[in-house]
Amino acid sequence: MDKPKIRIPVKRKIEATRTLLQSLGLHTVCQEAGCPNRWECFGRGTATFLILGDICTRHCRFCAIASGMPDAPDPDEPEKVAEAAERMQLKYVVITSVTRDDLPDGGAGHFAETIQAVRRRMPDAGIEVLTPDFNGEVCSIETVLDAQPTVFNHNIETVARLTPLLRNRASYLRSLAVLEYAGRYAPGIPVKSGIMAGAGERPEEVRETLRDLRLAGCTIITIGQYLAPSVEHYAVQEYITEEMFGQYRQWAAELQFSGIAIGPLVRSSYRAEEYQRIAKKNSGPALEA
Repeated sequence: MDKPKIRIPVKRKIEATRTLLQSLGLHTVCQEAGCPNRWECFGRGTATFLILGDICTRHCRFCAIASGMPDAPDPDEPEKVAEAAERMQLKYVVITSVTRDDLPDGGAGHFAETIQAVRRRMPDAGIEVLTPDFNGEVCSIETVLDAQPTVFNHNIETVARLTPLLRNRASYLRSLAVLEYAGRYAPGIPVKSGIMAGAGERPEEVRETLRDLRLAGCTIITIGQYLAPSVEHYAVQEYITEEMFGQYRQWAAELQFSGIAIGPLVRSSYRAEEYQRIAKKNSGPALEA
């Protein structure tokens, strides 16, 4: 299969978005993680905000975000994100972060402050958070959910067998536990997760992961082609065919995920508003073991 291709939008629109973000000193996962869709999103005047700095305390083999010892969080960042979202006239705001194992709450309080700041300026906007695992600390998960995001997202990233290889200091079962707890603690907030494809997983492992996620209460799923950020990162093992992506979509539909975004260029926050809206329309009963 050929590598997926993207279309670059009008340069002035990209520059306008980039200039605004730079003027406020904000980071985006679009830039820091080298997302293949970043120019399309910037051209549409959208971005996924990356809070808590741009240095991660973990070093996952698939991720382009720099790792090391980060600085203290910027106390003004929540208001800066809210200002940027307001000036960009976003109707749906996606907020993610680096992992901050150095902070007692993993940055959960900062997430909550950012959600609240956006709500004050934009009470009608949807807000999706894509969080780290907070080392499984339920108090941190509760802190984020108590701020009432529209969607709670935590990516499991890959199948159980490959998790120790690809995800530094992460656990497949811990990620499932985070998602399951979020769904039980705040049943009115949809739970979302995502998987990379092409990292060496077998189709039957993807199917099992989909079932694990659904049993954990996940209702929105994304699966996209893994693309190595550089030659220093974990290499792509396979470019998934459209037929196989179609099979993954079929399995997700059979498991009654209400929001399904599966394809080569799909990423966890790509066109997130559209898939949240679809999920809300299609919401149904939970899957039972």
